[in-house]
Amino acid sequence: MNKPSTNLEKNFLGLSDRPALVLVDMINGFTDPECALGSHCPDVIQANVELLNAFRSKELPIFFTTVVYFNDRQASVFRKKVPALNALQPNSHWVAVDSALAKRDSEVLIEKQWASAFFRTDLDRKLRELEVDSLVVTGLTTSGCVRASVVDGLQNNYQVVVAEEAVGDRNQEAHYANLFDMNAKYADVVTVKSIKDSLGQ
Repeated sequence: MNKPSTNLEKNFLGLSDRPALVLVDMINGFTDPECALGSHCPDVIQANVELLNAFRSKELPIFFTTVVYFNDRQASVFRKKVPALNALQPNSHWVAVDSALAKRDSEVLIEKQWASAFFRTDLDRKLRELEVDSLVVTGLTTSGCVRASVVDGLQNNYQVVVAEEAVGDRNQEAHYANLFDMNAKYADVVTVKSIKDSLGQ
């Protein structure tokens, strides 16, 4: 990532003692370009597989999110703004986690209706129950649901790390601009290798 200079002072926090991995919307609707919401992102998928293997080997908490709408009242303004979201119907192909990630039954799936993994979900409660104190956030898209989840992660008082290669966006300019902005104010944007090193991999 290109990191332009900034006058804003920022401390590197990294991961703490009890990290969890949060994979934001790594679902077919976002990883398959056949969906209006999707993009071709094999490198992002592979980076997520690499992090999944690292967290699984350490038996650390893993959470997936999906977006799914059960009735017309849910997130009606959001869906009016982005009508393509209406494809995300219960039990459809588009709301399922990409099979390349091989989600396990023991790994939690959070169903959400808005951008943030935290907004009107029980993610924070589940993290607290597991005494999680820091998050690695990955997924799609960098400028949308990833950013919203990162900001809310910070606002729920978690140290947040974004895995640089494991996030993606349909718009590359938005991708890099949001990585820069998150790194400046809300999270530490680091490589997958750096995260694995922190986990002792």
